[in-house]
Amino acid sequence: MTTPTIHETALPDPHCGPYGITAGPDGALWLTLVRTGGIARVTADGAVRVHPGDPASRPLIITAGPDGALWFTRSGDDRLGRITTAGEATSVALPAGTAPCGIATGPDGALWYAGMSSDTVGRVGTDGTVTAYPLPVAGGLPSMVTAGPDEALWFTLNQANAIGRIAPDGAVTLHPLPTEAAGPVGITSGVDGALWFVEIAAGQLGRITVDGRIEEFPLPDRAARPHAIVADPAGGCWFTEWAANRIGHVTPDGRIDGYDLPIPESEPHGLAVLPDGTVHAALERGTVAHLTR
Repeated sequence: MTTPTIHETALPDPHCGPYGITAGPDGALWLTLVRTGGIARVTADGAVRVHPGDPASRPLIITAGPDGALWFTRSGDDRLGRITTAGEATSVALPAGTAPCGIATGPDGALWYAGMSSDTVGRVGTDGTVTAYPLPVAGGLPSMVTAGPDEALWFTLNQANAIGRIAPDGAVTLHPLPTEAAGPVGITSGVDGALWFVEIAAGQLGRITVDGRIEEFPLPDRAARPHAIVADPAGGCWFTEWAANRIGHVTPDGRIDGYDLPIPESEPHGLAVLPDGTVHAALERGTVAHLTR
């Protein structure tokens, strides 16, 4: 793979805490600002617009919804936020104590979230209807969720050391990981028809097929604490190495490459890949990194 060039876009407040990032339907990047509660929009020419929010809401993960708006989890006040590309913001209340983290659009046209503190995976229709499905394990810390290739949602259980699958009717299947205390976090649906995930505590990547077969790939730096992962349309996946200040790439056969970020201790979290193949990472130090191959 060609070594990418990397540059950064600074946000107005260096202490805002960029965390989640996604490509919007308007061609811009949309980010959550976990420390200040806002949502930022960054265009290709580097223009930044921040939509303020309540710092206590602690927004984490953001995704493009099925209705042309952006939806995001508010872990601090148990809500899902919704913002249009014009900046109009509303929210949907979830059951108290949910602390939602991951969010994804499901094959049924609804938003699905992972309830970190409630041992649930939930569904929110675009009309605001909420259904929470209890998981068959207590204290599992459901973290991230993604739409799978099999008309179901797949999610990570960080403290239960498992990958879960939930069907649209709420039926749940859990797949324990081979490595103990691996701490899975980010998960994505790969272009190879499998699900790829990161193991933040074990310093590994994982791949699971829809029939439950699991492979694990140790990182060259086992202390890198991989956090987020997103499919590469050209094959493989991109992932962030939070503790190592790197963006990594894994090929479908498990070859791993890493690219150092130019500024130390930038704390890379969420990732997004645009249709042109550029890779964008939310850096908690207050910037967005752009990788161009």
